[in-house]
Amino acid sequence: MFTSPSRDHREDHFRLNERGRNTAKMGEQPIFSTRAHVFQIDPNTKKNWVPTSKHAVTVSYFFDCTRSVYRIISLDGSKAIINSTITPNMTFTKTSQKFGQWADSRANTVYGLGFSSESQLAKFAEKFAEFKEAARLAKEKSQEKMELSSTPSQQESIPGDLLSPLSPDTINGTELERVTPNTPQHIEARAEPSHKTLPPSHSSSSMNKHWEAELEALKGNNAKLTAALLESSANVKQWKQQLGAGQTTVIKSQKTELNQTIEELEAALKAKEEELERLKEEVESANGFQFKKESLSQKLQDTESRNQALEARLSELEQRLEGQQQEREAFRESLRSLLELLDGKIFELTELRDTLGKLLESS
Repeated sequence: MFTSPSRDHREDHFRLNERGRNTAKMGEQPIFSTRAHVFQIDPNTKKNWVPTSKHAVTVSYFFDCTRSVYRIISLDGSKAIINSTITPNMTFTKTSQKFGQWADSRANTVYGLGFSSESQLAKFAEKFAEFKEAARLAKEKSQEKMELSSTPSQQESIPGDLLSPLSPDTINGTELERVTPNTPQHIEARAEPSHKTLPPSHSSSSMNKHWEAELEALKGNNAKLTAALLESSANVKQWKQQLGAGQTTVIKSQKTELNQTIEELEAALKAKEEELERLKEEVESANGFQFKKESLSQKLQDTESRNQALEARLSELEQRLEGQQQEREAFRESLRSLLELLDGKIFELTELRDTLGKLLESS
């Protein structure tokens, strides 16, 4: 169960969005970058992943050497979709071969990254563990430094009997609270001084000394508040200068990311154009095949028609040949009959000749 984001994290996120999405301040530089699809856990179900980028974007580790802080930052165009400060209690978990996630209690969410390869996921996880350990060591060193540098004088508060309620003339104090909300404040309002607190034996001279001492204390406090206000104003001016200097790095980073995106789109467009040309060639080839197919089909139909005509003629010739053969057979039969008849007549004539010869001899 996540708690609501801390004030520091909300301020960091607000500054990141309101300053034109500046991801690099003075002393904060990217130390490792990769590309991945970014997701966040559904805040309602805490189960489903919601994509926060339409395509793969650059995800970078940033290190702030002035504060010894590591952050994971990703921009989708001009929108900050990841702004996560690495703490020692964070854990990056690989949930699949190309997907990993980590929980950020300050942002009250869980971030997920989908990589294009297992090696990219392994490298990101390795860097996460490395910077997590570095954050832990930096935190321990910072705590030791604070313990060594702290003194009793810095922890004591100004006595209450030397303060009075702030008047409109000391409005610098309230202004300081607005400028530096993280600055420790030791000023406490006390009750109005009463004459009953002074012993009855005190003279008017003692009362005057008391009020003079209190007035001097108020002047000293006002001078301290004024100095603090001036210091805060100088810090604000310095922050503005740092912001102006950091914009150059951010613009370069965004320009590099845009150039990479343009190159990817140009490569994808070129691939699509090549695929379109290939499809056109295939369509033209298919049209040529279709034309050849139609031409061959027409030729086949013509050949079949000629074959049918030739078959019909052949059948007619066969019928005529058969008729001629029948006529020839009939003619042969007639000739055979004539030959037989002629043979009979010749035989008769021969017998007649022989008879006539015999008659001539006898006569």
